[in-house]
Amino acid sequence: MDLTRYADLFPTESREHLSAINHLLLELERDPTAAEPLSAIFRAVHTVKGMSATMGYEAVATLTHELETVLDSVRRGERKITPTVMDALFEAADVLETSVEQAVRGQDATADAAPVVERLRAMGRMSGEFPAVTSIPSSASPAPAAPPVPAAPAAPAAPSQLLIRIRLAANVPLRGVRAFVVVRRAESLGRVVEVVPPVEALQAEQFEREFAIRLETEMPPGDVATALRAAGDVDRVDIDDLKARAAAQAAESGRARSSRNVRIDLRRLDALMNLIGELVITRGRLVQLAITRDDPALTEAVTEASRLVSDLQDQIMASRMVPVWQVFDRFPRLVRDSARSLGKQIEFTIEGKEIELDRSMLDEIGDPVVHLLRNAIDHGFESATERVAAGKPPTGRLVLSAARERSSITIRVSDDGRGIDRDRVLAKARHLGLVDTGRTELSDDDLIRLISRPGFSTAERVTDISGRGVGIDVVHARIRSLGGSVEIRSIPGKGTTVTLRLPLTLAILRALLVRVDGDTFAVPMTHVNETVELEGAALKSVKGHEVLMLRDDVLPLVRFRSLLGLAADGARMPQVIVLEVGERRAGLVVDELAGQQDIVVKQFDAVRNAAALFSGATILGDGAPALIVDVGSLL
Repeated sequence: MDLTRYADLFPTESREHLSAINHLLLELERDPTAAEPLSAIFRAVHTVKGMSATMGYEAVATLTHELETVLDSVRRGERKITPTVMDALFEAADVLETSVEQAVRGQDATADAAPVVERLRAMGRMSGEFPAVTSIPSSASPAPAAPPVPAAPAAPAAPSQLLIRIRLAANVPLRGVRAFVVVRRAESLGRVVEVVPPVEALQAEQFEREFAIRLETEMPPGDVATALRAAGDVDRVDIDDLKARAAAQAAESGRARSSRNVRIDLRRLDALMNLIGELVITRGRLVQLAITRDDPALTEAVTEASRLVSDLQDQIMASRMVPVWQVFDRFPRLVRDSARSLGKQIEFTIEGKEIELDRSMLDEIGDPVVHLLRNAIDHGFESATERVAAGKPPTGRLVLSAARERSSITIRVSDDGRGIDRDRVLAKARHLGLVDTGRTELSDDDLIRLISRPGFSTAERVTDISGRGVGIDVVHARIRSLGGSVEIRSIPGKGTTVTLRLPLTLAILRALLVRVDGDTFAVPMTHVNETVELEGAALKSVKGHEVLMLRDDVLPLVRFRSLLGLAADGARMPQVIVLEVGERRAGLVVDELAGQQDIVVKQFDAVRNAAALFSGATILGDGAPALIVDVGSLL
């Protein structure tokens, strides 16, 4: 059997099980008497053991075997869940994750795993024998370690011919390998007459969960079923004694259907996204050409092609959307470890895990969220004693949530801690010369501008968690680079909420095209609320700043010409774009509007010392470049 085809699947499947193990360990720590988390951890570890043994990763197989032994002793009631046991299990999970990564890279993880293996062995030494892990070379066709096959009774007069229908567990990793392991186990019980679908099809994973084996054996059906279940990840075994040809035909009718799901390398999806981006640009050019030609046939063809391109774009975008839990699921363990290191009691909740985001965007938000969580744990939460003295429950509440808002995603980190000390921030800002010495208070907008400056920190000490001034500034820079924005709302004594607003994707977005002094710029439609003509009667001045009176709202005005260092143009009627980012609104004054268009975002390196007005560039339908306005920098 060629195992190289599973080399890419093994790390993916293992990481999913490792993530589940960490979450289940947290559940077990919260309720040591709960049986389900313990059983689920045991199953996940057992699966990783079988997969690693099959792949020939001996160090991983040994570590998981010893971990399985300790878990089994707890399941049988021979050992209680204590803080010491939990620490050992968490440590084993960490080392297991490292060992898997080393094994995948072709490195020997034996030395790094040895201390934890010995610790687990010491914990597992008690009455009763435990089976040893068998080393399996990668060139073999192995089966994972399992309980010994029951001994067969006295042979009957003639072997029975059994039709065995097997259904694997749901979401079983390396489905083809697991099915092959079951077939090899059946071969040890007698003579395998037929496998449906054939072994080659099983290895190629051309089935879903079910397959059938026709077996000649002298063993009773009950013992056969027990032995096959011991191969691991077997959900059900049904056995019929074949007495007629009709039973053999039933095996054919039970042939598993071809899998309707495939795994796709992310690089292929990225390539498809780049191609559809170029196709969108070409579509824009075709539309421009069709407008200049008075040809109904050409217009009809371009319209149909445009519709097909839009449908293809939607399908490719949908294929790249993944739920945020794929990143969020690693944070409960981070919060648990950080809180314990600081001696704080924190209840962590994740909401909106099913919200979907483009894979490229999802990969970028992990670090900013980590910074926010660590800052909340270190700076935001008081100690249990301080919380009780302030009339709060001793355990703080930390919430990470995701939500869909129009064509954007919001990610919030909220805590019920002490809130940001504005007086302290103001004092530090005065000391650094960032605000006037006479300034007595800070708004939320002032707050985010100050604490997002590189190196700005009010921490009196540096810890392993935070205090080096690399928190909010890193978050702000990363989110701005993604075309998003950061908002902070903090109430002294009540807590802090940081909101990240992000576009759904980094690649293609809908934009409003505007012209200023003959140049075209793109404003993301995500932040466009409406457009109005600028009338002199609607202009007012408040504290020396221009504002627009729009119905019942007073909107601060930002003149694009001023931002670009251009003189005012009194020859035309300016247009105002009402921009909205969260609760903040403003009016952007431009020369004229040029319509809407899907644009392909191209990252670029801004000119040194230039104003941070733009987040990227694009190519328009006529082939001309246009800069994309960073709306977050204007409000």
